Amino acid sequence: MQDAKEEVRARLNIEDVIGDYVQLKRAGRNFKGTSPFTSEKTPSFYVSPDKHIWHDFSSNKGGDVFAFVMEVEGIDFRAALEHLARKAGVDLSIYDSKGNQEIARLKKRLLTALDLAANYYQQSLIKNQHALEYVFKKRSLSKQIVQDFRIGYAPTSGDALVQFMAKKGFTAHELTQAGLTNRFGGDLFRGRMTVPLMDGTGQVIGFTGRIIVDDPNAPKYLNTPQTLLYDKGRHVFGLSQAKEAIRANDYAVIVEGNLDVISSHQVDISQVVATAGTAMTENHLRALVRLSNHVRLAFDGDKAGLAATERAIPIAQSVGIDLTIVSMPESAKDPDELIKQDPKLWLQAIEASEPAVDWLLRQYSLREDLKAAAGKRRFTTAALDVVRMLQDSVEQEHYIAKIAEYSDSSTEALKEKMSSGGENSQKVYRKSAQQFETVQNSLSYQDNLLAVALIDGATHDLFRQFDPSALVGEERQAVARYLADNGGKSVKDTPEQLQDYDIYVKILLLKADARYADWNDQDRYFETARLLRQVTNENKKKQKDILTNELRDAETLGDDVLANEIRAKLNKLIKEIQSGQR
Repeated sequence: MQDAKEEVRARLNIEDVIGDYVQLKRAGRNFKGTSPFTSEKTPSFYVSPDKHIWHDFSSNKGGDVFAFVMEVEGIDFRAALEHLARKAGVDLSIYDSKGNQEIARLKKRLLTALDLAANYYQQSLIKNQHALEYVFKKRSLSKQIVQDFRIGYAPTSGDALVQFMAKKGFTAHELTQAGLTNRFGGDLFRGRMTVPLMDGTGQVIGFTGRIIVDDPNAPKYLNTPQTLLYDKGRHVFGLSQAKEAIRANDYAVIVEGNLDVISSHQVDISQVVATAGTAMTENHLRALVRLSNHVRLAFDGDKAGLAATERAIPIAQSVGIDLTIVSMPESAKDPDELIKQDPKLWLQAIEASEPAVDWLLRQYSLREDLKAAAGKRRFTTAALDVVRMLQDSVEQEHYIAKIAEYSDSSTEALKEKMSSGGENSQKVYRKSAQQFETVQNSLSYQDNLLAVALIDGATHDLFRQFDPSALVGEERQAVARYLADNGGKSVKDTPEQLQDYDIYVKILLLKADARYADWNDQDRYFETARLLRQVTNENKKKQKDILTNELRDAETLGDDVLANEIRAKLNKLIKEIQSGQR
């Protein structure tokens, strides 16, 4: 795939691709715009056509054209490569192994079949008066929304679609693999309003069918089964239509039904998506976190809704998402019904969302008699199980105090109960949070150090007495070693010794060009020296924490010899830290 990646890159101008998402203006050799990932108002997003790289100073994200599409579209590398290959007119199948070529050809064939099926269903809708009345009158959908979501109608005939697709050259086996036929080889969807399921780039990968004449013997909704293209554990309905609104509003709303999404979009509340037909998974949230780390769930307040929210909290924490809950008023059972009453009521409900744990505690309190001992016991058991999922001790402390208020209990009693039970029941949720942006931004000073040093050869001598292991990450350490061993000249392009870290070096050079190019030699030298001291001191503080823990362990074991050795190292390190801060 490396050859395919390079051909796609060579055929596309990075500024043209990014220009479809960000308004760019020329700034010397580079282009500049406002970040598509934050709500900044002062432009700090740079694109370098020369280096084929971009960097966003506000979020400290950067990379090549593939990294940008992955971030902005919320898709993985393979999907980004396929998206850009279509844009560049590159056939990826010629770069695959024989097995992968066959899979790639089959995927392409299935995508074509599903796109044709969507067109066929749209034409069938136009020709069927009963279906038109259901879609436009009963469901009150607009012509624009029907076009945007490619809504159609599957005829009641048992093999109308199969006959149509056969004329287009598709075999029965291909239609089965696309999820368009039933076990008898006939049409899967019959007499139903069809709603295409699309991937993040807008390609049809399956369908939902809603019966338009209620039949107690038939399911109300019918979905495409698992196929080579459609995976219900990963698919987020409405994502391709909602991406821009999610990014602009900096939050996504997850509802339970596809028609709730469609109704929301019709009234310009477009940051709404669904994980229809399945429980929310980590993959669903990973598809959203690239667009925003704020998600609002609009689940029912019944037992199933409570259970879904309980499951969602640790998943959201593991992905780094801030989770809040949207409560529906009693007058409506779902967003679609509420929108029919008044779209403003739906927007008000979204804006009044409350933190997930607060919502759960309130729901638990409504289920139990908190004046009775048994009610208090059940409430605190359920509530503390949720608090155990939280990974921040301050946050835990906050909610223990809230539970104490609800149950009229002491925080000491609650902490004792929390520490005595539930460890095994919640072990599955103890997944460390991946705070991508927080970690990246906390290390930006290390990137600044390397950026300013790369473009100023006079600073390279400072790295000869510097320990590269004080930097975090293989790529940072490699650049520092290069500066120590090969310094003296400013770097303008990725040196041969750093080709394995080409993109990272180019990001540093872009950062240097944007931030330090206009500084004079003396200012750059002093900045390098200051940042080197900061890196060294931060590393020593980490070492101090490690030694402190080792000393505590040695003292607990009663190993006086080891404790004295560690104590001597610790004292020496503390003096070095104090000296470095003067």
